[in-house]
Amino acid sequence: MKIIIERTKEEKELDFKGTIEELLQKLKINKEEVIVARNGALVTLDTELSSEDEIKILSVISGG
Repeated sequence: MKIIIERTKEEKELDFKGTIEELLQKLKINKEEVIVARNGALVTLDTELSSEDEIKILSVISGG
């Protein structure tokens, strides 16, 4: 699967099977600080992934 991490501008290829939450744990990314898109659509933490997916991990920006 192709993984794009927006904050660090990293692109990785990873052989992974599991959920979004498990992927974030593996990458040591705090699930509270990001939203995730799979193949261009936003997904929830319990979404199952396959090796053909393209994942974009986007930083959540908040302000006041």
